[in-house]
Amino acid sequence: MPDTRGDRAVVLGGSMAGLLAARVLAEAYAEVVVVERDELSHAAAHRRGAPQSRHIHGLLARGQQALEELFDGLTAELVEMGAPAGDMLEGIRAYFGGHRLRPGPSGLLALQASRPLLEAGLRARVRALPAVAFMDQCDVAGLTTTSDGGRVTGARVVRRRDGSAEQTVTADLVVDATGRGSRTPAWLEMLRYPRPPVERVRIGLGYASRTYRLVPGLLDGDLGILTSATPDHPRGGALAVMENDRFLVTLFGVLGDHPPTDPGGFSDFAATLQFPDINEALRHAEPLDEPVPFRHPANVRHRYERLSRFPESLLAMGDAVCAFNPIYGQGMSVVALQALALRAHLQQHTRPQPVKFFRQIGRIVDVPWSMATGGDLAFPNVAGDRTVQMRVLNGYLAKLFAGAAHDPRLGRAFLRVAGLVDPPAALLAPGVAARVLRACLRRPWWATPQASDSGCRYPAKSSAETIRRPE
Repeated sequence: MPDTRGDRAVVLGGSMAGLLAARVLAEAYAEVVVVERDELSHAAAHRRGAPQSRHIHGLLARGQQALEELFDGLTAELVEMGAPAGDMLEGIRAYFGGHRLRPGPSGLLALQASRPLLEAGLRARVRALPAVAFMDQCDVAGLTTTSDGGRVTGARVVRRRDGSAEQTVTADLVVDATGRGSRTPAWLEMLRYPRPPVERVRIGLGYASRTYRLVPGLLDGDLGILTSATPDHPRGGALAVMENDRFLVTLFGVLGDHPPTDPGGFSDFAATLQFPDINEALRHAEPLDEPVPFRHPANVRHRYERLSRFPESLLAMGDAVCAFNPIYGQGMSVVALQALALRAHLQQHTRPQPVKFFRQIGRIVDVPWSMATGGDLAFPNVAGDRTVQMRVLNGYLAKLFAGAAHDPRLGRAFLRVAGLVDPPAALLAPGVAARVLRACLRRPWWATPQASDSGCRYPAKSSAETIRRPE
């Protein structure tokens, strides 16, 4: 292979981060070995190592674009495999800050593949790369290093079979893509390197999901419904149309207020959401399985970019670096951007430079981390430092959401920032700020202002009337 950076790279973990890392490393290494503890099926299937795969996964606009950069034609393939797709503002019934964003063209694609379908599509593409090989049903026992611990030389692997002996897979580079259970901090300590500083914002999130059969006409052509939680209504939910004529509903609550997993309790929780759209859809739908839970106690960020020393030939990506509150849908998109950063890094350096790489992806993580933690800290009982800038921005967003109930251009501006296409400063641009002011002085397209309302406050009327009982 021309212009290789080494003979072999080993990726620990075969989930989203591992697949994207392998895709990029195949451009720079003669051989890439992906080590994964689960059995990796060729079909779209749930895995024990990805328990969140049974819940709605959001792929942000920039994440979809990044995946397309890495896998040309992937979006069309997934659509052909049945994944629904449409415009994020026109096709999704979205409520933020107690207001429904007025529909209009955003130019942003909502690709609604389930996690198993998306992962299967990516895995098929990666399997087709001549340089890549998979070692599934294997546990990682540790790393191998030079005698001084200054450079990682491979990984110790045990196959998950009776009587299997430990083997060493040598490597010129090891990438930790094992997710939130990453042992890199412990490995660093064993090698007498400092652990990275860790930041946590505890949100106490719990959610539950259930799959339903999609009945024609039930959603009046919409591809999904999103009801975000607010400090006044700290429960939320999402409904997403999926492949195979199904839709998936995920309900969530914060600070320990979690949806039940018995069918009756799940339905009762849906009835308590601020807007009735999801509950109305469930009343006329056929469930296909039982509700399944998931817990996410905190946003966790390992600040590798603040370390001045790090072993050579070792990197980390994805949730091993930063695990976000999943209700913001940032995880898959951020790791796709990290993969593009890894590609650029390998093009710039003959050998990977861990300290430089972590600083590069640290800048990628900064914006979504601020969004996620800032959104969580809007809930008064979430512990953490609230800067003046954060308080001002949250107040401004409340006005922007009220304005977006009337002006679809404001909804588009917000979705471009939330989708990591534009920087947060774009919401403060003079043209956007002027629209916020003007729109707040007008009533939204679906509401009638009440005599007691002032400024940007309007009654939170839903659009449940667009959900109709199938004939």
